[in-house]
Amino acid sequence: MTNSPILAQISRSIPDLRKSEVKVAEFVLKSPQQVVHMRIVDLAQEAHVSEPTIVRFCRAIGCNSFQEFKVRIAQEVAISNNIGQFAIGDNDSIDELCSKIADTTIQRLHQVKSQLVAEQVGEAAKVISLATRVEFYGYGASGAVATDAQHKFFRLNVATAAYSDPHMQAMSAVTLGPNDVAVAISQSGRTKDLLNSIALAQQHGAKIISLAPANTPVSQAADLPIHINIEEDTDQFTPMTSRIAHLMIIDMLAVAVTQQRGPEFARHLGNIKRSIKSLRLDQHEEHTLPNIEQP
Repeated sequence: MTNSPILAQISRSIPDLRKSEVKVAEFVLKSPQQVVHMRIVDLAQEAHVSEPTIVRFCRAIGCNSFQEFKVRIAQEVAISNNIGQFAIGDNDSIDELCSKIADTTIQRLHQVKSQLVAEQVGEAAKVISLATRVEFYGYGASGAVATDAQHKFFRLNVATAAYSDPHMQAMSAVTLGPNDVAVAISQSGRTKDLLNSIALAQQHGAKIISLAPANTPVSQAADLPIHINIEEDTDQFTPMTSRIAHLMIIDMLAVAVTQQRGPEFARHLGNIKRSIKSLRLDQHEEHTLPNIEQP
């Protein structure tokens, strides 16, 4: 029995599963808390498969029995549920509001970590490291992530840009070539203009990396999908945790690319750090600033 997170293991196994077993995997990834309380007949019914398929699925992901599978799911769900659920009430104090948002962010990031397929991040970092150009596409909150990614990879000496306008994305996409990469970022995975940009870039030979939920049009269209599955109440709140999760994956990609560049690349990063040092106040200068009295 492997010690790796079971949900990540299921996500990793999907390409090697039979079609009927994929149905089970998709249901489990979508509703792991519900699966904990199910009998084998219940899961078979919900996933629209036979009970023998459930048994084969459990063995395919490294579990000797359905009971062992449920225990591992329960353990992972329990870890996630140790932190409070996000549900803001009309009468919540500012302390309660801050606590709930912080706790939920931590919980959701743990969820992303448990389901993350590290090999997807590694393969994407390898492609980015070899690319001539890397463009980041996103809208709304995802556009802010794209801008942050452009900033990080610019520091890594990567020719990069970020676009959150559909016209600019389209123009960018048709100028990409076989040695270039476009990173499509989407909280929903269903943005029509983003899918159009992906199609244009692929028509011109560019590879597409996606940061989007599994089994959505964006992740299915990508050459190298990185699955980030987070459900958020977008009716009341703009996507918060998904944006932070996407930023976390961007950080992983940036560090992985830096690592692949080798130790000699540290000299370049040192030069960048020194170039901005003069723009900051040191402690001595802070003490010499004039006091500005309020009128």
